[in-house]
Amino acid sequence: MMLGCTRHDIRQAVDTREENVDHQRLDPLPRSSIGSGAVETYTLQPGESYRMPQLHTAPPPVLGDREQRQELALTTVCVQLVVDADGKVERSLPIADRTECRAGAAAENGALRQAVQEAVQQWRFSPAAVCHFAPGKLPRQPSDCEGADRIEPIPVSLLYAFTFEIVKGRHYVRRKGDGGD
Repeated sequence: MMLGCTRHDIRQAVDTREENVDHQRLDPLPRSSIGSGAVETYTLQPGESYRMPQLHTAPPPVLGDREQRQELALTTVCVQLVVDADGKVERSLPIADRTECRAGAAAENGALRQAVQEAVQQWRFSPAAVCHFAPGKLPRQPSDCEGADRIEPIPVSLLYAFTFEIVKGRHYVRRKGDGGD
């Protein structure tokens, strides 16, 4: 893509083995209180398995003309996504309490955070689910819902890290996170 006279390349990490960060089940939210759910750890019961959400639509962050710097050392912006039971990003929250995320939370990196926020609002997932099996029946694989009596889509919290770099005016971004992308 061309913006002005500068070419902007987008690179994304695809090795999912290194992308697991954290995930937690959220209490389902009543429609009237969307945006106020509490994070809760969930323990699977006998006869249940958990299917991770699968990211299928993920436009990358684009800095465009809002970032005028010609050089930027590797800078990581971290966000917590709340993905609803339909697989849509309900909200995204910046994370600054991890060492690797602090530089991205600095005031001078507001354009990076804005680009991340705009991108993740467009993301879509196949929803996470708790798979319920009849007594004595087990899934073929721990994360497989095939043969389940009931599949319960659930909201989840996912953490993602986006590492930006600008070299001679060229913008690069790499993504790490959980969600099977």
